[in-house]
Amino acid sequence: MDQDLVITVTEIYGSIQGESSYAGLPCTFVRLTGCPLRCKWCDTAYGFTGGQQKSIAMILSEVKAIGLPLVELTGGEPLAQKNCVPLAKKLVEAGYRVLIETSGSEDVSTLPTEVHIIMDLKAPGSGMSDRNMFKNLDHLKPSDEIKMVLAHRDDFDWAISIMEQFKLSERFNVLLSCAFGLLQPKDLCEWMVAAKVGARLNLQQHKYIWHPRAKGV
Repeated sequence: MDQDLVITVTEIYGSIQGESSYAGLPCTFVRLTGCPLRCKWCDTAYGFTGGQQKSIAMILSEVKAIGLPLVELTGGEPLAQKNCVPLAKKLVEAGYRVLIETSGSEDVSTLPTEVHIIMDLKAPGSGMSDRNMFKNLDHLKPSDEIKMVLAHRDDFDWAISIMEQFKLSERFNVLLSCAFGLLQPKDLCEWMVAAKVGARLNLQQHKYIWHPRAKGV
């Protein structure tokens, strides 16, 4: 394998896109290993270490074998690996609709413009809000998405303040999510309606379809 084009991969699998505006669509997930963050509610800690080194050609071959036109790069934090961007470019060149879910703690400016970015800004309840790189917002397209996972009312109030400060609803699609098991969807719905918030409720569909800790779904 060309060492310059090697990526450490935790898993590659086909499933249903569980969250974002693409929720419900069949999608191939390429989960890259490693993450510099340690969110309190992380559900993919198994992807922090280990994984298997694969060339970009090998990854493309596996994605082709699954045969779905939608591909998501996820983690961990996919952009923590330097060859994530070349992989994204190759997937775009191969004709796939490419999504990437990133924490926003890594530079997104080098991603191809064709890649749809889902940026997961970290609320205080995650313990990682100091890692948000808000300058990344200047590199997003109007079609990209901001996701914020909330654990309690203080997180919701923080999200509202961030939306107002950066005029997020005017610039991007904004998704508000419940930290699974910590915040009830009905409570978040009530807060959103009362605040007349310009954002969409975003539930993790895969956690309602399969076991919340199931892998490969």
